[in-house]
Amino acid sequence: MIANVSHSIAGSLTAGELAAWRGMLRTYAAVMRDLDSELQEAHGLALSSYEVLLALNEAPDGCVRMSDLAEQVLLSRSGLTRLADRLERDGLIERRPCPSDARGSLATLTEEGRSRFADARSTHLAGVRSRFLEHFDEHELATLGTYWERLLPGAVTDDGSACG
Repeated sequence: MIANVSHSIAGSLTAGELAAWRGMLRTYAAVMRDLDSELQEAHGLALSSYEVLLALNEAPDGCVRMSDLAEQVLLSRSGLTRLADRLERDGLIERRPCPSDARGSLATLTEEGRSRFADARSTHLAGVRSRFLEHFDEHELATLGTYWERLLPGAVTDDGSACG
């Protein structure tokens, strides 16, 4: 897919623009694939599952509305529902009706979910460091943060659950 997208727009981008665009796409895909593979191998958790556990672990009251959780982990509502079905079946999360909205539901970590998250966290953080963070100095990381915020306001400052 990356090659097709890049190829179809190559005629209208400068060499520098194309290099920046392809570099971002390829780097993102490779880093995410590697992080997912490491978590699967070491902990039997997909990266998307880890991200759900992370968001629930960091929730101030320990639970998150499913619709809000879908936004936090960048999944469609139906995609999150399917993932939550698996996580619930595996005993990692629980869902219950939202007391303030009968149409909504809340997700929360189980004790097993907290344990699996805690076990996987060091693997995930080590992967983020080795595949991304260690390649930049502090100034470059701050500059990247500025760029991400410019592209997507709130990307850096919103809820802090993008990594962890």
